Amino acid sequence: MVKDIFSSTFVCSDTTFRYSYLMKNSYPGLGPTSTAKNKQTSVIASINNVKNANLVAARANKNDEFYTQWVDIEREMGAYLEFAPDVFRDKVILLPCDDPEWSNFTKYFALHFAELGIRKLISTSYAPNSKPSEIEYQPSLFEVEDPKFDKVKTLSRGKKFMLENKDVTGDGVINIEDLRWEYLAGDGDFRSVEVTALRDAADIVVTNPPFSLFREFLAWLIEGDVKFSMIGPRGSLTYKDVFPLVLDGRLWLGKGFANDDAYFRVPNSNAGDYAAGVYDPTTQMVHFRNAVWFTNLDHGRRHEPMQLMTAEDNIRFSKHKQVRGIGYQKYDNYDAIEVPFRDAIPSNYAGVMGVPISFLDKHNPDQFEIVGISGNGSVPKELLIPGQPKYDRPYLSGNRKFPRLLIRHRNISI
Repeated sequence: MVKDIFSSTFVCSDTTFRYSYLMKNSYPGLGPTSTAKNKQTSVIASINNVKNANLVAARANKNDEFYTQWVDIEREMGAYLEFAPDVFRDKVILLPCDDPEWSNFTKYFALHFAELGIRKLISTSYAPNSKPSEIEYQPSLFEVEDPKFDKVKTLSRGKKFMLENKDVTGDGVINIEDLRWEYLAGDGDFRSVEVTALRDAADIVVTNPPFSLFREFLAWLIEGDVKFSMIGPRGSLTYKDVFPLVLDGRLWLGKGFANDDAYFRVPNSNAGDYAAGVYDPTTQMVHFRNAVWFTNLDHGRRHEPMQLMTAEDNIRFSKHKQVRGIGYQKYDNYDAIEVPFRDAIPSNYAGVMGVPISFLDKHNPDQFEIVGISGNGSVPKELLIPGQPKYDRPYLSGNRKFPRLLIRHRNISI
């Protein structure tokens, strides 16, 4: 059975480096002592006894934890910074669903805190009791050795990590060593009153939420009218509650993963049930081609014009046999032409064109207007041909086609 990563869960998904590991590897000499290790081992054993007694309900939850790589975060944030170098300056950055003790998101922004001019960094995590019981929980030394540590609270409450422009350690710099934490009042669910209040006080939200809660999380962001960058499933672009945001220019794709290949680390408990070739046991990585970055932060690739040939040149020289020597067919039921490949879009056609959904990877809002989409009831009425059945999919010569994004050039007149 192939793992269904879109099923219901209450687990947030981004973590990678346990905080003690992060500290040790970022700052040599800060590794745990044998005494600290013994203390941590003792605490872990005690916590596991409590956890095993309180997680019966959590067993029904689906494991939805996928850990984002540093290189992918750096690539995406770099695209925003290249377009607007001060995009994070004097901003409050919130990283919800982030499990800060492990997260590469927290690590990235903490290490670049002064360089980016961030005003305040906040990360929140879910309580371990909110996660499937199969996910092994181990508190970090950073937490265990803090006087605030409570082995009961650490299971039932989420945590909030904060980094401000304060030199807590007195070493003359603001960096990851100045990060401080406290328990949340609740379990850290992003829909809670306290995390929602953090959203309302933030300028930018960045995270990798569980794909299964993508729609709820996106709605939560839109409700808060906040800037954001988040990872999610590509297919959600066509959802009835997501596509209108694309249509209105309130949501678009980020720079994305290199070659559209997204690799995420997973905990050992989430290592099975993948299709062949998806999970690599050596690297503990899963490989997805359906994961993309969603954002409302601008970046340069979004303004790169597509280089296209005219309709006449496509008919003569296109590499696609469906176009070369044939041309472009008009749909039976829509006043639009079928363009089966995005690189076959004619540069001189002024009408509406049906293109693959993958066009959104290259969409330049200065070059093209998105007017609708087939497959979810979002075809403008004026494109429906009178006398033809009002199918939700485009038809060519009586044959139903794949869902199509409906676009037209902005700067061509008929």
